[in-house]
Amino acid sequence: MLDEPKMPRNKQFTVKVDDNYHYMDESERYDGGSYATLQQAVKRCEQIAVESLKSLYEKGMDVSKLMAQWALFGEDPFIVGDTTKPAFSAREFVSEELCAKIIRGIDGG
Repeated sequence: MLDEPKMPRNKQFTVKVDDNYHYMDESERYDGGSYATLQQAVKRCEQIAVESLKSLYEKGMDVSKLMAQWALFGEDPFIVGDTTKPAFSAREFVSEELCAKIIRGIDGG
């Protein structure tokens, strides 16, 4: 069995990012950073998801279209570390409310 890479002692949580377009293709996964606290790692996951949504938005898109674009092509961050259950789910975080807020922020409405 291969050993998992060790994280620095002061960085207990690592953010990994999958690409929904390449679902289950670990070669497309990238490292989103290592963090000392779970809260820092969750905040980073949230930032990655929001930035992904912003980059996928096109003028005139509605909430359901933005959510669909993210589900097909967006970045899906998650946390690896000392947790008993998944500490962050982008699929739960990316909501109609969040997408509407992003659209309002971009369109200025």
